[in-house]
Amino acid sequence: MHTLVDRFGRRIEYLRLSVTDRCDLRCAYCIPEGFKGFEEPEHWLDFDEIERLMRLFAGLGLKRLRLTGGEPLLRRDIVGLSRRLAAIPGIEDLSISTNATQLAEMATDLKAAGVTRLNVSLDSLRAEGVERINGRPVLDKILAGLEAGRAAGFNPIKVNMVAMRENADEIDDIVAYCMDKGFVLRLIEVMPMGDTARKMGYVDLQPVKAQLKQRFGLVDTVMPGGGPARYLGTPDGRFSVGFITPISQHFCETCNRVRLTVDGVLHLCLGQEERMDFRALMRAGASDADLVDAIRRAIDLKPERHEFTEAPQKLVRFMNMTGG
Repeated sequence: MHTLVDRFGRRIEYLRLSVTDRCDLRCAYCIPEGFKGFEEPEHWLDFDEIERLMRLFAGLGLKRLRLTGGEPLLRRDIVGLSRRLAAIPGIEDLSISTNATQLAEMATDLKAAGVTRLNVSLDSLRAEGVERINGRPVLDKILAGLEAGRAAGFNPIKVNMVAMRENADEIDDIVAYCMDKGFVLRLIEVMPMGDTARKMGYVDLQPVKAQLKQRFGLVDTVMPGGGPARYLGTPDGRFSVGFITPISQHFCETCNRVRLTVDGVLHLCLGQEERMDFRALMRAGASDADLVDAIRRAIDLKPERHEFTEAPQKLVRFMNMTGG
């Protein structure tokens, strides 16, 4: 029986699990250059703690897990953790959000471990654009990772592009690239988390959506995965592009997800401060019944909506600290 229903009738069946706050890139909208506030590794949930907690969530109706970071492929033995999580009864979908710099070496093993889908960040197809936005010259590694994911049999592969002043002129190029490769594109509005993200230059995706719809003859469509994107696609179904618009058209009324940080804190909303510390509970000797009770109490804390528009200065934590 599904019992993860919040006060507003939303069924919570999707958890984004951060397995590290470390990353090999320094994307300006996520981790500012010089950032030193990383969590101590002894505070990270270990694999036994993660599996225990995810089993309890799954027993209450959780169906989808996404491994995030930081960069999740940097967590030691992420393949082994993936195998353990994929085996949990009730988990129907295990996906990973990655910058793909490590993916060329790991794609086949991740697929064999039970990972079902990949989301890959790609903010530019220009080498200098990637270096400027993501802080490192890694375009070739990202493209090689995407090819390895496709060769390993991942389908769909979703390409995430954060739209900002810096790369708005590249949207058509990335649409053409994803059409050619058979990838699903998702365009994402910058979320105002931390000063660096607020300085990136917000791009309203509503006019972009209208332009792409007209230019490519796109029609409304849907994609599996349980996320917040609203999709357009070609009439033949060969290409889809999703729009994640937390600012111009928020999706709070259908929000079905929560986020667990690497140190075991459950955040009920990306844009609010409600939270529950599960690491503290587990390391204080909480029983499974205690943890189930805490999960239910946490879900009751989930707010109706974020306040990115009304109070953009409210959040001071960076994206890598919360999990993507």
